[in-house]
Amino acid sequence: MQGPYEDRLMRVLDYIHDNPTEDLSLDALSDIAAMSRFHWHRVFHAMTGETCAAAARRIRLHRAACWLVQKDGPVAEVAKACGYQSPQSFTRAFSQMYRMSPAAFRNRGELRSPLPKPEKGEYPMFPVEVTDQPPRRLAAIPHTGPYLEIGKTFEKASTLFTTRELWPQAQGMVGVYYDDPNAIAAEDLSSHAGIAVSSEMDMPADFDEITIRGGKYAVMHYKGPYAGLKAAYDHLYGNWLPTSGEEPDNAPPIEIYLNSPREVEPDALLTDVCVPLK
Repeated sequence: MQGPYEDRLMRVLDYIHDNPTEDLSLDALSDIAAMSRFHWHRVFHAMTGETCAAAARRIRLHRAACWLVQKDGPVAEVAKACGYQSPQSFTRAFSQMYRMSPAAFRNRGELRSPLPKPEKGEYPMFPVEVTDQPPRRLAAIPHTGPYLEIGKTFEKASTLFTTRELWPQAQGMVGVYYDDPNAIAAEDLSSHAGIAVSSEMDMPADFDEITIRGGKYAVMHYKGPYAGLKAAYDHLYGNWLPTSGEEPDNAPPIEIYLNSPREVEPDALLTDVCVPLK
């Protein structure tokens, strides 16, 4: 389903991502969609499988999880920046989703994505194996800015596949990350949020066609919230690769997402981080 309804959906999702501190009530989002509140919620839920309230809550709390790990401001400031009126209401919502308080998540997260960066050898360890990966063709949308915010672009890609009934032709979700966040300013980082598709599928409008080469890769099997991926990369590049006898090839790393935040709790998320090797 393309056209005005899809445009409305994209507008609302963009608004939620870009304005976490604003009013995200059904009435407010109906105004953004330019549709009666009596009908917009039904449309949103039918097109995405998620209520407006659930989408707003998920997006706000995902952002909070990333900020808790990556920044050192007080929890109350994180709560306010994510649109919660009080630290208490934020703590209740966060604890319900992440099964622990924001403070506990931050304390555990410091072991995964510490501030400041730990000495070499202190990174958390995740299993890595060298395997042959198949080539992949992606229908992808470019993302510029912090990698922690690529969820907004994946949201758009996923929603377009849902509204256009393309999921039967999809083969999984893949992120392509071109820059080193330790060397490039966060606002200038370049990536693609992609969905793997068959070679026969016509590339849908609004998507770039990205080809990922097959062959030899180091594959790190990461389990846990996406907020912990930075420290997982530090282990892969700082501990495993220098002692592996392998050398990375001239192609970007990719992340293969084996499940979804909509399906499992954050601690059960599975991500394969794949680095091409010579």
